[in-house]
Amino acid sequence: MSSTPDAKPSTSAYWMPFTANRQFKKAPRLLTQADGMYFRDEQGRQVLDGIAGLWCVNAGHNRPRIVQAIQQQAAELDFAPPFQMSHPKAFELAERLVQLTPAGLNKVFFTNSGSESVDTALKMALAYHRARGEGHRTRLIGRERGYHGVNFGGISVGGMVANRKMFGTMLSGVDHLRHTHDPARNAFSVGQPQHGAELADDLERLVALHDASTIAAVIVEPVAGSTGVLLPPQGYLQRLREICDRHGILLIFDEVITGFGRTGQPFAAQTFGVTPDLMTVAKGMSNGCVPMGAVFAHQRIHDTFMTGPEHLIEFFHGYTYSGHPLACAAALGTLDTYAEDGLLTRASTLQSAFAEAVHSLRDEPHVIDIRNIGLVAGIELAPRAQEPGKRAFDVFLDCWEQGVLVRTTGDTVALSPPLIIEPEHIDRLVNTLRQALRRVA
Repeated sequence: MSSTPDAKPSTSAYWMPFTANRQFKKAPRLLTQADGMYFRDEQGRQVLDGIAGLWCVNAGHNRPRIVQAIQQQAAELDFAPPFQMSHPKAFELAERLVQLTPAGLNKVFFTNSGSESVDTALKMALAYHRARGEGHRTRLIGRERGYHGVNFGGISVGGMVANRKMFGTMLSGVDHLRHTHDPARNAFSVGQPQHGAELADDLERLVALHDASTIAAVIVEPVAGSTGVLLPPQGYLQRLREICDRHGILLIFDEVITGFGRTGQPFAAQTFGVTPDLMTVAKGMSNGCVPMGAVFAHQRIHDTFMTGPEHLIEFFHGYTYSGHPLACAAALGTLDTYAEDGLLTRASTLQSAFAEAVHSLRDEPHVIDIRNIGLVAGIELAPRAQEPGKRAFDVFLDCWEQGVLVRTTGDTVALSPPLIIEPEHIDRLVNTLRQALRRVA
């Protein structure tokens, strides 16, 4: 049965991702339009976007260059096969991207999401060691509380229990570093916590347990976002880089959330001054407009594969929609918008005001920690007895009723607004959250 334009859609058939489906369908929160810093819901209310859609709409909504690029591309070339063929914008985009990456990360492999980027990087790491004669390096090291998407590789190296517990044994040969969250020493840190660099030495423990000759790669988020905005302690990433170098282990940064300006530089690798061997991105790459991701690989990793007869495939991996024309057009329009508005470094100029605003919530009810860097923050709340996550979820609902969208993960409220945010938006975002904290028991 077809629906009329004004008919309200049934919510029955759609099984929603990462959603409390029964709760949602009792009172759906439906967004129908977006522009700049705001969504509109089906009642026509303006809703301030405090989370850049889902960590991805870094340039704000409905940006003309991006919209026009997608429209024009759809009319010109809707699809081009990515295997043994391509199209000009894929190469143009790759060249534009490597102008932004840390030195050495100058090869781009296109995917369609952060989850696909992670699995691609893990496969690259394993295949790289095999190609260079060290196929015995098969072990992958993640980190507790890490989030690396939802494919089997990503949940295997990830460390968020709810994302793992239902799905069996996952990949074999995976181990995990301890997480870096240390509220006893680092609560209410502004920027990087002072204590905890020594936690990187946990990798030496795993090397002693498994032997370095068995370990292919370590994957971490420079800032762990989905678990509640956990920042690396001062010196932690530098020490992790040193240990990987000492033992011939590849270091992978998952920058799906931190990439494209979130921490004040194009990538968190530049913010923290540590260059990985592989780096995964997605989200802000196309401003959330068309699904797209990528893996940035070091030149030496790429070149290791470029051997043997030239007519043979060097790396047996890829996706039907790798480098899709519409996604490439959206990403090029996004890069143009970032450049014109200076957005890839704008967070560095706003982070002091943003930090002052979010840390003003320190003495509000139930707040037990606040963490921030650039234009991202986590406000951790004391959980209710027997109801983990419920207090933060109630704060989320309260803010929604007041026309502000925030995100929760467990009992942490996460903020990651579009990089076009102005001081008046910061004030409204934080003050709405303040009133919600006072209302929620």
